[in-house]
Amino acid sequence: MKKEIIINAAANETRIAITEDGRLAELFVETANKEKMVGDIYLGKVAKVMPGIRAAFIDLGLGQDGFLHFSDIGSRFEEYNTLIEDEEEEEDEESGGHHSDGSNGQNGGGAGESRSHGRQGGHRPATPAVEAPPRHPGKEALLEKGQEIIVQIIKEPVGKKGVRVTSEVSLAGRFLVLLPFDNKVGISKKITNFKEKRRLRRIAQGILPPGFGTIIRTVAEGKEESSIKNDLEDLIATWREIEKTVKAEKAPCLLYKDLATTSSVIRDLFSNDVSRVIIDSKKLHREIRAYIKYTSPQLLDKIEWHKDRAPIFDAYGVEKEIETTLARKVWMKSGGYIIIEPTEAMVVIDVNSGRYAPKKEQEQNSLRTDLEAAREITRQLRLRDIGGIIVCDFIDLEDEKNKKKVYEELKKEFRKDRAKVTVLPMTEFGLVQITRQRIRQNILHSFTEPCPTCAGTGLVQSKTTTLNQLERWVRRFKTETKETRITLRINPSLAPALREGTISRLRRIMLKYFVLIKLEEDPSIPIGEFRMISRKQDRDVTDQFK
Repeated sequence: MKKEIIINAAANETRIAITEDGRLAELFVETANKEKMVGDIYLGKVAKVMPGIRAAFIDLGLGQDGFLHFSDIGSRFEEYNTLIEDEEEEEDEESGGHHSDGSNGQNGGGAGESRSHGRQGGHRPATPAVEAPPRHPGKEALLEKGQEIIVQIIKEPVGKKGVRVTSEVSLAGRFLVLLPFDNKVGISKKITNFKEKRRLRRIAQGILPPGFGTIIRTVAEGKEESSIKNDLEDLIATWREIEKTVKAEKAPCLLYKDLATTSSVIRDLFSNDVSRVIIDSKKLHREIRAYIKYTSPQLLDKIEWHKDRAPIFDAYGVEKEIETTLARKVWMKSGGYIIIEPTEAMVVIDVNSGRYAPKKEQEQNSLRTDLEAAREITRQLRLRDIGGIIVCDFIDLEDEKNKKKVYEELKKEFRKDRAKVTVLPMTEFGLVQITRQRIRQNILHSFTEPCPTCAGTGLVQSKTTTLNQLERWVRRFKTETKETRITLRINPSLAPALREGTISRLRRIMLKYFVLIKLEEDPSIPIGEFRMISRKQDRDVTDQFK
């Protein structure tokens, strides 16, 4: 499979396309007001602990609190807490060991007690005179309101939901992922050669300082020890800076900003299986070359600068394919198509053959369409970065073997997906249920915003319904007042329905209710709404008689 990374950099937007065999497979968009947040590390403050939903909300200073599920509180929580407490102890020493609560600066309960509470604005709970018996509380006992906590963003905000965070921090490098306060050495499952895995594990164990663990990334395969060691030293230096920031700052604050989208794509995805990287920005081209020269010099020849006058996405056919990411209907080569319908709870995908087939050929025709749809659905889910629950309604198949073929095709195609995906076998109704890891916002949010007229529903109130509401309003107005003149403001699209006919709808309303209505067209008024202005009072009285 031929894989390419194409980067289009503009003044306020950067777009990164990943193509597979010439077709768009993934798309990343970064704008000035929508920066990547996954990977950022914060010193936060617990705003709420909610045992009922097994979660806490963490104030990160972002406007919306971060969501910390108890399952995301890792086994190294106490070690991270100690890092915060070390800073508190330094403050105590600087103040001569005097505490506002009258204690002598020593916590007789030991480190275990203080770690369970963390920093609370310089105040620590008094230690009981008698040591309490050991107990095994739930994870909610580790957190309390006002406590400071180190967290890392693992999911971007989606809609009204804030970011999701974890207390297990990791730092991604080119070849390694550094795990503070851990001692394990993991290796990417994509490295299958046993001897290479053993070599890499030996290298990592030989260079890791105490108190750190690591995960060896796929791109480390075949790399020299010196390259891996340099990557580790850079990551440890970054962690030391984070430790200094924790000691110098108060929550909430940003401790570490992960690489921007473009840099992280190059760091994470530019490997030997990528045939080339094409960039249309000379500045960005220089920066990427400098980074790759330092980390993977053997890949330098694969980096190209797009010098042509034609826009880079036009030259490589990407721009046309981006249009399909905005379309509700996606056509397939066979003449069939899929319909993608996002809802509040899930995304529903409907598969249609688009053509008639004789009954005796129906099963094979349906199978061909379903197999093609399976490939297109996996591609669209990656391309649009759709997460959560997805339900696919395939064309009905009679043969169980054919149903299994569609299921196996989906599983095979999802192996290309970096997100975690679970696929269930096809039901007797032809439905396939999928869950896909949601990390960042659906790509549609980068290109679109809800329609101000329909509020994103795709539907507006019918003209007949609006006219009936308007007439009922006039009736209430005349019942409750003695006024006879009013100005009606409506969207221009509704005006013909009021004016048309020998005796127009507007004239019939005026005659029926003995009121003079002056009609004004106003494009700023949404379709399906109207505004009524009392000419006697010279003010809007619409809501008064609704």
